[in-house]
Amino acid sequence: MNMEVYSREGVAGATARLFTFSAIVVIGAVVLLLRLWYLQILNGDNYRQKSENNRVRIRPVVAVRGMLLDRFGKVMVDNRPAFDVFLLKEDAGNLKEAIKNVSGIIKTRPEDIETILRRESPIRPVRIKRDIDRETLATLLTNRLDLPGITVSIDPKRSYPYGNLGSHIFGHIGEVTEKQLSVGSYTDYRMGSLIGKSGLELKYETYLKGVDGGKYVEIDASGRELSIIKEVDSYPGNNLVTTIDLELQKAAEEAFKDKSGAVVAMDPRNGEILAMISSPAFNPDMFSGPLDSEEWNLLINDPLKPLQNRAIQGQYPPGSTYKPLVAAAALEEGVITKDTTFQCNGSYRFGNRNYRCWKSDGHGSVSLHRAIVESCDTYFYQVGLKLGIDKIAEYSRKFGLGQPTGIELSDEKSGIVPDRSWKQKRFGARWFEGETLSCAIGQGFNLVTPIQLLTAYAALTNGGDVYQPHLAKALVGPDGKVLRTLLPEARKKLILSPETVGLLKTGLQGVVNEPGGTAHAARLDDIKVGGKTGTTQVVAMRADQRVKGEALAYRLRDHAWFASFAPVEDPRIAVVVFIEHSGYGGGHAAAPVAGKILKSFFDLEKQRKDGVQAEEKPGPLPAPLSDTTNDEAL
Repeated sequence: MNMEVYSREGVAGATARLFTFSAIVVIGAVVLLLRLWYLQILNGDNYRQKSENNRVRIRPVVAVRGMLLDRFGKVMVDNRPAFDVFLLKEDAGNLKEAIKNVSGIIKTRPEDIETILRRESPIRPVRIKRDIDRETLATLLTNRLDLPGITVSIDPKRSYPYGNLGSHIFGHIGEVTEKQLSVGSYTDYRMGSLIGKSGLELKYETYLKGVDGGKYVEIDASGRELSIIKEVDSYPGNNLVTTIDLELQKAAEEAFKDKSGAVVAMDPRNGEILAMISSPAFNPDMFSGPLDSEEWNLLINDPLKPLQNRAIQGQYPPGSTYKPLVAAAALEEGVITKDTTFQCNGSYRFGNRNYRCWKSDGHGSVSLHRAIVESCDTYFYQVGLKLGIDKIAEYSRKFGLGQPTGIELSDEKSGIVPDRSWKQKRFGARWFEGETLSCAIGQGFNLVTPIQLLTAYAALTNGGDVYQPHLAKALVGPDGKVLRTLLPEARKKLILSPETVGLLKTGLQGVVNEPGGTAHAARLDDIKVGGKTGTTQVVAMRADQRVKGEALAYRLRDHAWFASFAPVEDPRIAVVVFIEHSGYGGGHAAAPVAGKILKSFFDLEKQRKDGVQAEEKPGPLPAPLSDTTNDEAL
């Protein structure tokens, strides 16, 4: 009996143990299956990607940026190959040690490398140094076994064959910022990508940048490349044909050498900018990589402000260059005629003040023509009073002053065209008639930029078309096909009678070519040049206190202007020269510069016509796509 009991208990225990074991096996199998399901089904793609990253790396291939060409197809901004250093965290092993080893070779502080790495994904190579020299490259290659995770890539870099020439036209490129990347319109960029920051590089970024490609590279455990698995081609950016004449730009730079200010040359028939200078210039190449803080501080603290484009951002009183615009308004309004004369005795008494003329002994009885040729202040004081400030302002705006011209460069300034309402809004004060006298000769509250003054003179000489000045002529694909022509745009039509235009052009021709004219230095032997000088005081001084040139502190010296055009009968070029703190009058300082530029223009025109530079002659472009106080004697 006892044996039976023991037998039954043994069987029951064995059964229980078998059940328990089976349950454990089943539960283990279920857990294993669930784990496999979790790893392979739910997170299969994630782990597959991680596994793939252990042997495959993506090497970005940067697209070649489009070139900037002059109007005849000459390359002004190009690209060249540059060696860039990349680091991939996953392949670096001991990251601190890797950073320490490479930092001494590429001459970059370890903390700067760490800052760059923190901004990037750990599974992508991160550019830690741009454009290393060949000595550094050789050192990296020699020590590559001791530098896990370090690779060198050949990428295109902006090249500036003519140095600083045209730097404010072309602008510069630089690394895209985190703030820009957070904006939806920059989805095609990544940290380290170069992007247009100013000038034409910024305006036409979308067309110039191209499309980046990449390589899928198989690597070994040490991060060394074994083979290319797949390659996605990059696509170069489009080239931009500008309106600039490279040879004229060179000549203008030479004529303006060592001066501070601006020069702009335009075709008055269509608004095309032929040359543009803002001096001092800057070196655009320094922005192609991370900018050293010391270099940046030197730039932004330079008292001459090399980053400012004076041609479109410098705002200055126009001085006597403003007088022809006042004369145009007076003629059109019937306030004066060509035969109207005023007496100049060296000053004009208004209220309790004498308003001086630059010629202390006076001009005598002065007609409109002589007033323009000899730049008589007294004449224009009285014309201004007859017109009134509001009418002067009205015509100034018709000439394009007091508003941006619309040129394709960022941060263009508006200048100031004062009138009664402007002063009330700005200062909460009424207008005084004495202020009209100052404004009528381009002083007082008046401020213009060189590009605005050039646009106004172009309209004055072409019969009244106020063109939007522009720098871009065509977009050309990498294959040389013209994708789009960029046509001139007349913003408005200034209605001037042929009589008014003729009188003013004759007077402005006299400024350069007649006895008593203030701009003889701009005269050419075989081409009739017209123009107007201007001198603006930075600080007010009595006539017996006036000091010229270097005898006065730089910041207190007068500015010099000369606005010109040629040939007078049918102008093909208009040039404005502005010299900041020249210390002399426009006739002495600015007119000779303009004369050299004008001579270069017509010499080049003749050479090209005669075939000396036949290879530069531009071919016809296809039709656009369907979607598409004064001291003038000095």
